[in-house]
Amino acid sequence: MNGFSSVFSRAFVVLGLMVSSCFAQQKLAQTGFEFLSVSRDARAAAMGEAFLTLEGSSTALEYNPAGIARMSSLVDLSLNHMKWIADISYYSGTLALNIKEGRYGVLGVSILRVDYGEFLWTRVASNEKGYEDITGWAQPSAYMIGLGYAKELSDRFSVGGQVKYAYQDLGTSFVPIYMETDTTMGEKKYALGVVAFDFGTLYRTGLKSLKFGMAISNFSREVKYEKEGFQLPLTFKIGASMNLIDFFPGLQSKHTLIFSIDAVHPRSYPEFLNIGAEYTFMETVALRVGYVTGHEEYGFTAGVGVRKFGFEVDYSLTPFLRFENVNRLSVKFSL
Repeated sequence: MNGFSSVFSRAFVVLGLMVSSCFAQQKLAQTGFEFLSVSRDARAAAMGEAFLTLEGSSTALEYNPAGIARMSSLVDLSLNHMKWIADISYYSGTLALNIKEGRYGVLGVSILRVDYGEFLWTRVASNEKGYEDITGWAQPSAYMIGLGYAKELSDRFSVGGQVKYAYQDLGTSFVPIYMETDTTMGEKKYALGVVAFDFGTLYRTGLKSLKFGMAISNFSREVKYEKEGFQLPLTFKIGASMNLIDFFPGLQSKHTLIFSIDAVHPRSYPEFLNIGAEYTFMETVALRVGYVTGHEEYGFTAGVGVRKFGFEVDYSLTPFLRFENVNRLSVKFSL
């Protein structure tokens, strides 16, 4: 590793230690904009979200921006749809552009839109029911747009980052407005936007296909709607992955079996592990399975994928205990 990459590696280690010290003083379940912490990609979700060190596609922007640095194609596009719990719809996509075969790095763009559906609004009224229904008020919604960049600093070490703008509109509420002589009811809009940052590194050990990675997501300032401030769902991850078929040279021409594990330290939740595996036959058909520890509502995940002529379709299933099962669908194209 050259001196330039060594400097960057030290910088990211120091940043990781700083963030870890911040987590030591965390207060659980006191973050906002939680829509940013929900996994959107079907392939990653099927592998238990153990996607930190899987590289080579624009999808890596959502998990570790350094993962787009070794993208072999000129353009990579991914579009995702998911119906989350409580009929919340997620629409997202990532796009990465490989500049001069990585000579000047790889640029990426990520987008996300969340549709919370329709709500029945009511407000206090002086009638028999004590309230009245309201129509025409803005419905809750959220979106995010990000711009990322990654580069290989050596044949083993890559770094990447993403700056993104996240916005959440919780609609309009009817609240008391206190005057000097009286109190009246009036409308108030609850909407916030904030700039956040993601950082990541990826290191190839040289021991067959073994890789290690680290990433920090949703680093931002504190924001607030009213009096109590909150932070975004800041998350620190370290992980490793390897193609286990490396130990069976006679099978490498037709088979791959990737095993991946990530240790996750979120601000809003106790630590847990993401564990996943992906078996691929002839670089065409993929079967995936995963497990997320420490979650009461779900644990096991599974999915399939088909890839041919630069096109890929992925599906994942996340069974929930008390909610409807979550299905994710991703369509991808690379050139």
